[in-house]
Amino acid sequence: MSEAENELLFDLTLDEDQQLNRDSMQRFARSEIQGISRSADEAGEAPAGFYDKTVELGLSLMPIPESLDGAGMPRSPVSNVLNAEDLAHGDMSLAIGALTPLSFINAILDHGTETQIANYLPRFIDDKFHAATIALMEPSAAFDPLKISTSAEKTADGYVINGSKCMVALGDSSELILVVALVEGEGLGAFVVKGNQEGLSFSKEEYMGLRPLQLNRIELKDVKVEMEDRLGEPEQAFDLERLVDLGRIGLCAMSVGVCESVLAYVIEYCNARVAFDEPITNRQSVAFMIGDMATEIAAMRLMVYRAASRAERGLSFHKEAYLMNLQCSKFAMEIGTNGVQLLGGHGFTREHPVELWYRNLRAIGLLDGCVVV
Repeated sequence: MSEAENELLFDLTLDEDQQLNRDSMQRFARSEIQGISRSADEAGEAPAGFYDKTVELGLSLMPIPESLDGAGMPRSPVSNVLNAEDLAHGDMSLAIGALTPLSFINAILDHGTETQIANYLPRFIDDKFHAATIALMEPSAAFDPLKISTSAEKTADGYVINGSKCMVALGDSSELILVVALVEGEGLGAFVVKGNQEGLSFSKEEYMGLRPLQLNRIELKDVKVEMEDRLGEPEQAFDLERLVDLGRIGLCAMSVGVCESVLAYVIEYCNARVAFDEPITNRQSVAFMIGDMATEIAAMRLMVYRAASRAERGLSFHKEAYLMNLQCSKFAMEIGTNGVQLLGGHGFTREHPVELWYRNLRAIGLLDGCVVV
């Protein structure tokens, strides 16, 4: 096989750094996340000090250039996908929160100038968790990421932003917020807004799932930003398609992690559950449902990895991300539903985590811009 042909292969083998990093993420998910997922859901917020613990994982530090005292690791959607999948084994809400600053950093690295990278990223290199987020979604019945209504009016010394954003992860605690808005006559733009900027107001939104994530609605009324706060070169159109696709890859990777937890739990439960003197997994209806879940998860994982692999290699990945999103949106919800169903009446109780996983998985296909890999 020629070297050119070998370059086209889809290789799932992890390199040494990825495997070591994956082991660390899985240990953290087991030791620091799984045990608090229920209490965090009940409280509707992450436990005090939790996000500071995630700093030890180096998630935000890794892609920041060495010149800014970061680790200077190459931009790697594949490695970020593995991190998202592994952390979601513990809890999807807390995993999204932990990765929200990295999403902001990745957006700056992808679309920002050298000056903007140097201005915004150094705050993320210390041992404290600095919340930063992306405000993309808007409160409409059928939100289309490519039809933004939030506006940015150009002035002599900057821009004035007006509009509403919804489902913004860690919105009211974020130091920096990347706001996507429509600039009249120029197209879409992305603007870095300080969390304490005059004209910003926040209100917490309540949803059936992702309760610890504290999703916020943000109102922007005459919010003023400077020219240099617009991401990218002056008057350059913002590549929203790339941001949305990378965000969907990250969220779908999390859906794979949660679905793997559902599968492992129902296998153990159904093998231990005895009816008519035998485990209920001896019944074909149960065994076939579990087999279908395993098959669907394998397909989801491969589609996520494929899209991330193409993104990492600089190839077009919009089609792969779109098909992956359709697959994961459909089957993540189906797997969550079947997880509840396989536990029978117990699945409806809060004694078991499947109802929590079900509620969180309903968000797949709804969120955009939360987990940019």
